[in-house]
Amino acid sequence: MQLSGKVYLGTIYRLKKQGGRVRSVELARELGYTKPSVSRAVNNFIEDGYIIREKGGVLSLTEKGLAEAKDLIKKQEIIAEFLVLTCGVDEKQAIYDAIRMEPGVSKKTMAGMKSFVKEVRAMQKEQQ
Repeated sequence: MQLSGKVYLGTIYRLKKQGGRVRSVELARELGYTKPSVSRAVNNFIEDGYIIREKGGVLSLTEKGLAEAKDLIKKQEIIAEFLVLTCGVDEKQAIYDAIRMEPGVSKKTMAGMKSFVKEVRAMQKEQQ
């Protein structure tokens, strides 16, 4: 899957978790893309088995799409926590930045961020 595709799946996952019904129009608004562009991408994800379109145009992730989205969200959370710990940005800004950064972060860099966050968490627990 192309890197930009993960952004779609992650956004659908997040919007669903927030309790919303996700249709192409909400997805376009959230991503800042045009509706025709989102519609084309959604149709491709449907063909590839990541998304299903339910009654009323509501989009849902398949098991395959959900697995991709969960993996993506975990990575974004690690990046966001890393940014909070190292850059002093607030959580909202860190999440915003992490969403945009994740597609370009290498496996090696991700492993380093994960290790750093884990070590800082352990030190924080020891201090409590």
